[in-house]
Amino acid sequence: MIESLSRRVASFSHLSVTWRDAVDILVVAVLVYSLLRLIRGTRAVQMVFGIVTAFVIYEIAVFARLTAVRTVLQAVIFYLPLAVIVLFAQELRRALAAFGRNPLFVWFSGYHAEETISDIVLAATSLSAKRVGALIVFERREGLKNYIENGVPVDSAVSYDLLVTIFTPGTALHDGAVIIAGERVAAAACLLPLSLREGLRLGTRHRAAIGITEETDALAVVVSEERGAISVARDGELIEDLDGKALRDLLLREFSRAA
Repeated sequence: MIESLSRRVASFSHLSVTWRDAVDILVVAVLVYSLLRLIRGTRAVQMVFGIVTAFVIYEIAVFARLTAVRTVLQAVIFYLPLAVIVLFAQELRRALAAFGRNPLFVWFSGYHAEETISDIVLAATSLSAKRVGALIVFERREGLKNYIENGVPVDSAVSYDLLVTIFTPGTALHDGAVIIAGERVAAAACLLPLSLREGLRLGTRHRAAIGITEETDALAVVVSEERGAISVARDGELIEDLDGKALRDLLLREFSRAA
């Protein structure tokens, strides 16, 4: 037994690990981790499990010489790359956009960020107290031109009065989302993609907030019409029940990260 172990150790003695190997392993680990984070909480998780299961069954069929099963799975695996592109189109788009982001871009300057945030927080808390629903989306590094174009152009400076007026029930623009690009309100009454994640027991406004942050790096502030609760959607996740101070701190933190 000792001799057998010695031979096995000797068989690996010629192997050497260089810094290139370490970097290679690290890059692969980061890519796998990023992929897992990207698909976490989405329907893609079940699809990944299905693909892995298909490969495991294929290997078992090869080992057990199950010709019919192996033949069928070979045909399935042949078309698998195309199926992955179709099924994971949204996740692939998000991944490519994430890799293409330039960290040197600046969103807001520090001074204007605080001024803009103050108006947004004041508007959100005022609407919350009146149980008036609202959805405010911030464009970040990924452009929201497609969603801006399907709304009503505003192109105005961000202000408390403007936001409260837009979301007042009965006005022409109160349905849909307000999109803020840079330091200006780009458009109102914008239609956003709804999150298709299973298990979400939320209204349309909240699903839209989550949906836009699943597809882009946007940040969304949403005020519930039923409870008056303030939430923030970020990276497909919802941070709920924020008061004015918590909302202000979160937005300032996000602005500073973007800068």
